[in-house]
Amino acid sequence: MTSTPQDQTQTNTPFIILISAIAAIGGFLFGYDSGVINGTVDGLKDAFHSDSLLTGFNVASTLLGCAIGAFLAGNLADKFGRRPILIFSALLFAVSAWGAGISHSSLEFIIFRVMGGFAVGAASVLCPAYISEVTPARYRGAMSSVQQIAIISGLFFSFLSNYAIAHKAGSSLGIFAWGIPAWRWMFWVQLIPSLTFFVALLFIPESPRYLLAVGRDAIASGVLTRLFGAHEAGEKVREIQASLNTEHPPKLSDILGPGLLGIRPIVWVGIGLAVLQQFVGINVVFYYGSVLWQSAGFSESDSLLINVISGGVSIGACIVTILVIDRIGRKPLLLIGSIGMALTLGAMAWVFASAGKSVDGHLHLVGSAGPIALVAANFYVIFFNLSWGPVMWVMLGEMFPNQIRGSALAISGLAQWLANFAITITFPMLLSGIGLGGAYGLYAFFAIVSVIFVLKCIHETKGMELEQMKG
Repeated sequence: MTSTPQDQTQTNTPFIILISAIAAIGGFLFGYDSGVINGTVDGLKDAFHSDSLLTGFNVASTLLGCAIGAFLAGNLADKFGRRPILIFSALLFAVSAWGAGISHSSLEFIIFRVMGGFAVGAASVLCPAYISEVTPARYRGAMSSVQQIAIISGLFFSFLSNYAIAHKAGSSLGIFAWGIPAWRWMFWVQLIPSLTFFVALLFIPESPRYLLAVGRDAIASGVLTRLFGAHEAGEKVREIQASLNTEHPPKLSDILGPGLLGIRPIVWVGIGLAVLQQFVGINVVFYYGSVLWQSAGFSESDSLLINVISGGVSIGACIVTILVIDRIGRKPLLLIGSIGMALTLGAMAWVFASAGKSVDGHLHLVGSAGPIALVAANFYVIFFNLSWGPVMWVMLGEMFPNQIRGSALAISGLAQWLANFAITITFPMLLSGIGLGGAYGLYAFFAIVSVIFVLKCIHETKGMELEQMKG
């Protein structure tokens, strides 16, 4: 009995899920690398005899590598392939983790952390792009949303690992094992997921869209057959080839065209998504959560508990997104998130702006103000992780035409990490200048801007094949 076209078009869903999950380990490492530094600050000060300025640069140095990695990764991936650059990033994650743990000076430490930042930046743009390029349109949004869960999970496990090691050693400065301080082990734990990522990447295929872009048609057809079946693979090859500019392989200059500053409008939309995701202030919660809540009058113990709660609701919200994104679409989720964040940030700004101060001059929430701030903060986290958290990564991975995807991701990724750096470095200044009320008022303003941006600039991509993307 011969097979029918119906038999030949069966998507290999288990294989697609497997390779997407492997790619998402990059997101886990992105989160872990971002979070592990929080438990090591005292150790860095003690080991390197650094003042507060140098310690701050030790902490922030990885963001410089992130910006460089995000910018270079897209173009490198267009030249050498998605898979080789991801493999190189996995190696950098491992080298950075090992090197940060053995460093004996700030300069040595910063070099290794910048290397790790390059890996984070590369993973932040290439993992969602790879997932988008190997996943059918009908559930591409759900698979790409796994990236945000992986990032949050990485953050959570870095906090958990830091806590467990410090608890066993007595503090981050205590001896954990073999006469070595706990803070060094906190970095070395990252070797486990880094090496796992490296080994797993050796068994995934290259993106078929990259293969066709560089003329390796036979290999691309084989990968597509493995993903979607023989009948659909042939049609997909023709669709992808038709979407590519066959005159030359993809390059950075492909983003140029009619538009502001000679850059294509779709690239500006990507930049807008990347920047606004950061300007609503989410990384204040990630990087300064404990400091923020202690400034609001909560004890250190309560502040750490609030961080745990925020992590839990973040993962829950992302799971909801996975379940609904391919049903209701990207634009409605972004709009819901923007409106929700504007309201919750506005509520937090009002609470903190009207709060009194204790006798020692610190912010003090009394009566219902504390619970209102706590509820508003967690609903803010829910709205972000229901929308802009995962959906920004989904859209950046899928919204650009095949010809410019790598280059547009490079520019958008650079913008995202520069915005991340700006928010991270300005929050302490805002805290001492205009206070928590003013800071949250500013983030609420950008949430309102994001509502207008979604309504005016975002076009729905639900159910569209990557070959249908215009720009």
